[in-house]
This record gives sequence, C-alpha cells and structure tokens, in this order.
Amino acid sequence: MILIKRFLIKGGDFMFFGREKELRVLENEYNKKGFSMTILYGRRRIGKSTLLLEFIKRKKTIFYTASRVGAVRNLELLSQQVIQTLAPNMSGVSFSSLENLFSFMTNNLSDERLVFIIDELPYWAEKDEGFLSVLQKYIDNEWLDKNIYIILCGSSLSFMENKVLSEKSPVFGRKTSQIRLDAFDYLDAARFVPNYSLEEKAICYGITGGVAKYLSLIDPKKSLDENIVNLYFDTSGYLYDETRNLLIQEFSDTTLVNNIIEQIAAGKNALNLIADKIHESESAILYQLNKLISVGIVEKKCCITEEKNKKKTQYVLKDYMFKFWYEFVPKGISVIEMGNGKLYYEKMVKDKLHRFMGPIFEDMCKTYTLKLGVQDDFGCFITEVGNWWGTEVMKDEYGRKKIQSADIDVVGVSTIDKAIVVGECKFKNEPIDKNIYDVLIRRTKSIPINYVVKKYLLFSLSGYTKYFDEIDLSHTMLYTLDDLYKD
Repeated sequence: MILIKRFLIKGGDFMFFGREKELRVLENEYNKKGFSMTILYGRRRIGKSTLLLEFIKRKKTIFYTASRVGAVRNLELLSQQVIQTLAPNMSGVSFSSLENLFSFMTNNLSDERLVFIIDELPYWAEKDEGFLSVLQKYIDNEWLDKNIYIILCGSSLSFMENKVLSEKSPVFGRKTSQIRLDAFDYLDAARFVPNYSLEEKAICYGITGGVAKYLSLIDPKKSLDENIVNLYFDTSGYLYDETRNLLIQEFSDTTLVNNIIEQIAAGKNALNLIADKIHESESAILYQLNKLISVGIVEKKCCITEEKNKKKTQYVLKDYMFKFWYEFVPKGISVIEMGNGKLYYEKMVKDKLHRFMGPIFEDMCKTYTLKLGVQDDFGCFITEVGNWWGTEVMKDEYGRKKIQSADIDVVGVSTIDKAIVVGECKFKNEPIDKNIYDVLIRRTKSIPINYVVKKYLLFSLSGYTKYFDEIDLSHTMLYTLDDLYKD
C-alpha cells in the first residue's frame, strides 16, 4: 500500500504520493553517523525535487538548485544558502572560490547532522569542470569524519551516469548509495485519481507516462475527457507545449530531433528507415537517438529471445506523454489555436484512445507478468519479460507456404526452469475470442527457443467470449483490469 503524505511548500498545499522505497534509502543514509553521499537522478518532471523536499522536513539542510547562470553566479547563490544555514549573523559575506566556500563550511560544521543538497548539478558542473574535483578534495580531506550527508541530484541522465557515477568521475567511489528515480508505475499513478474507473486510471497512466508532475495536473474532480482537453488541446494547457519545452532544454538542434521523434511515432523503428525518411546520415541520427535514450524519451527495444541480434532491435518512444502528443496534437494545432480543441478531441482523438493504449497496456501486462513470475505463480521462476517479433510460416488457400510477420505481446522467460509464458493483450471494447487465442498458440511455435510453454496468458479490457467457459484452461490464465489493479 502507498502511504499518502502531505507537505507545505511556500504556503502551498501539495500532496506527496508513494516513493516509500526511495525515502527509506534517504532516511537510512541520514541515520548513519559521519559522512555519506547519495547520487539521485532521473528525467525532468519525475519528482526528484519533490522527493527531496519531503525528505528534508525538520532536518538541518542546505538545499541549492543550480541553474544555467555560470559558475560565478551559482557560487554566489550557493554561498547565500550556506551563510543562511550555518552562520546567519554573517549575512553579506562572499567567497572568491568554491574552495573558500567549502573551507568555510568545514569550519562551521557542528555535531548536528547536516544535509547538503546540490539539485540540478549538471547545470553547474558541466560548465565548471573543476567542480567535482574540488568536491572530491573536500570529501577526502575534510568531510569523511564530519557529520554531513551530501546529495547530488540531476535531470541529465547522461551527465549523471557518465560524469558523476562512472569510474572516470572524480567522486567515483565516494557515494554510499544511488537512486535512479523513474516514473510511477500504473498502480502508483492510479493513486492520483482514486475515484476514476480502472479503464480511466489506465488511460491517465497512458497520457502521462506516470510522470509525477503531469499526474499532479490531473484534476480528479473533473472528467477524464475534460482533463485531457485542458492539458493537451488548449493553448494554455501545460502539456500543449511540453514536448517542445523539454527538447529545447536538452538539445541544440531541436529540428532534427523533432523529425526523428516524428518518424518513430509514425512507426519507423529502424535506424536506416529513420535516416532515409529525413535524409540524414545514419551516424547523425544515431548520435541524436543515443541522446534521446539518455534523457528517457526513446528506448532501444530488443526481441527478448534474440537480444544479441542487432537486426532484431527497434527504437520506440519510451515516454508515453511524447507518444500521445506526437500522435494527436500536431494534426490538430490549427484547430486548437482557433479555440476548438475540445471539438477536435471529441471528433479526432477520443475514439482512438483504445488504439493508442494498446502498446501501453502491453507494458502494463508485462509488469504484471513479471510480478507474478517472480512469485512463481506460473510454475516457473520468471526473471525477464519482453516482446517477441519475427516471422511465421503459413499456408495459403492452395496449400502453398508463405512467410508473414508475427509478434507476441508478452513473453516471460525462466532460464532456470527452461520455460516460458506467452501472452496476448487487447485494450478494446470487445471481448477476446477463440481466434485471438488460436493465433497466440500458433505463433508461440515460431519462437526460436527450445523452452517448454508453461502458461498461455490473455489480458483483456472487456473480458472473454463464452468459448472460454467451455474449454480446458489448465494451461491458460485469463486476466482483466481488475486483476492488474488488485493490491
């Protein structure tokens, strides 16, 4: 169960949801004696600062959020925070260097535990190459025997992983814990709209991607349709311009990146297809794709049974908000800017929500399958769940063989038991019938792995036909949204 807590920020009243595991890590580090350091990172809007604000309640804290104002100005602003916390009677004192500031901190640290947070660290450190080296120097020479808890936080995944966490980093080996903060899963996301139906909760998860900031913008007192219109299809809506805002913050060439995302959203999932479509070199496309991966917008997906096969990889939109925006908003911009966003949504979007939710529902089902699989609910210990795609051999009406593409939504693998489970997912307003079941069984035979099939799994928004009341289901599991959302 997720605990719901409340906190105040500058007079405002905000709800804090979940993150118990992360809070527990932070509290455990805080309760240690002496020096400790946590590296906390995750994409923008994911809730890092909110988590930290919840954590530091009633704790002596220096909390500085860096910005793109240069090293000198960041030093000035951090100095003010340090003085205010450690020596408020010395207001107005300035420091000529980061070393002088850290020396001052060293001399003014008491036995009381101090939390020292640098939020959005990359904004400062990527323009000041000496920052991490100076920090390392003071950790090693001054702070290891001090009662100080340092938290370095950042939204640039590539910088945090390559410059802070890597072996080449000056602070490598100094951390005592690290947290990569991810989006809420579909269960946690549902807590933001407790009175919505399960179908509506799933769609809320789909249109926000479980991102804390976006979920917090949903008004649970309004209908799902009203919220979608207000967020996406109104020029004043928070998510109407969100993709552009995020891309500007991360990329210098937003035109190229936008073109790449458009192609992925349109189903061009291979490097060569993207390059051919937008007339750019594969190397240029690959560079931007890797950065899109590093900031959590794109994912390089591998076929679960052929992970080493480079030809069996796809580039897909990992960020559901981007997926929704690129699928629906660009086509309606003219209409939306005329003030007819609600009409556009009702005519062009609403009826397509179930189709949009298809791949997202698959991801939800994969999460659920893994949860059950590690509990050995299928008679084997599942440790990996993904998609499979390839080809199957069929016969036409004349008995001639033909090869056609095939895919399976959910494949769970147990390397220990040499077993698999396979599943099909349908987020539609119609029940799953015999044909879908038969196709799943048939396509399973095309998976190039000699493992026993323990279970066939079916996941349906709208239940099942009477056919399933009449057959042997000893090797088949039927699931609905009710099952996925059970505590």
